[in-house]
Amino acid sequence: MVQGKINEIRGWAAMEPGVKVEPWSYTPRPLGDNDVEIKIEYSGICGSDMHTIKNEWMRTAYPTIVRHEILGKVITKGEKVTHLEEGDIVGVGAQVYSCLQDDCNACSRDLDPHCPSCVATYNSKYADGHTSHGGYAEAIRVDANYAFKIPAGLDPVYAAPLMCAGVTVFAPMLRKGVKKGDRVGIVGIGGLGHLAIQYAHALGAEVVAFSHSPNKREECMKLGATTFVNVSNKEEVDAVRHSLNFLFITSDSKSSQYNDYITWMTFEGQLALLSLPMGQMAFSPIEFVLSEVAITGSMIGGMNVLKKTLEFSAKHNILPIIERFPMDKINEALEHVSCGKARYRAVLENTPSDI
Repeated sequence: MVQGKINEIRGWAAMEPGVKVEPWSYTPRPLGDNDVEIKIEYSGICGSDMHTIKNEWMRTAYPTIVRHEILGKVITKGEKVTHLEEGDIVGVGAQVYSCLQDDCNACSRDLDPHCPSCVATYNSKYADGHTSHGGYAEAIRVDANYAFKIPAGLDPVYAAPLMCAGVTVFAPMLRKGVKKGDRVGIVGIGGLGHLAIQYAHALGAEVVAFSHSPNKREECMKLGATTFVNVSNKEEVDAVRHSLNFLFITSDSKSSQYNDYITWMTFEGQLALLSLPMGQMAFSPIEFVLSEVAITGSMIGGMNVLKKTLEFSAKHNILPIIERFPMDKINEALEHVSCGKARYRAVLENTPSDI
């Protein structure tokens, strides 16, 4: 069996609920025949990190190293890995393992994030009992199927957020068949929404961007929106009612807003929830019956969808707007994101002295 090169991985772990991490190290699982070991260069920050380190989903096992927008270089590969070589630049998203068997109800349908054997990139358990840890670290070991070569032309620092934020918004557009001529709404112009505008535009859709911030109008139009709606302006909202084929909700909307969202849809339109706000949703059933609108959810994309996301992003030059931080400023970056100040994705960069 091939031995890994880094047998004590140093990183930054949350030790208790809050917005703070501290230096910590762990012994990784032995490198399997189908695994790769990756030296991490860049790690993005997203909302899931914040929910996890704060234990807002009430399922965090401390200490935990979070992060699943990982970019780095393959430094070791298992004996059975044939599609990757040492030195390849790869990305890792929100999962690091699934069974990928033809008789799996999830994997056979390109829904491998729902596989019963799925292991998330962090705060998850392997079948052997080992805990997975994420990208606020110097290295990571993952199943090689979930290490994705970055296409030529995609700068790795910009590719990092595509591993979660990018695929999160692009996957439901692929599954639902967004196409040229569709009228697509995007609620929330932030870390997810600014990418959703670009993907919908590249698919040929007419894009309507919804935001409480009128100062984002010009930026949304540059990203590919056809129409900008200030949701605080009743006339602008009324002008788009009953017109959308799809509405992708990327922000933590209030429960009371969903009834209004339904009125923005044309008959048989689809709302897709991409964020995970706290609490319950509330809406009137009669609105569904009268409009024949459907509300769905979408998690991350599986292996094949993530490959398509990277290829499509490279082809259409879809890039996140990022802010860069050195890894030793991680707590400043986390506070920056937690306060809603990031424009629009924060990316941490490793240097030899950071950990």
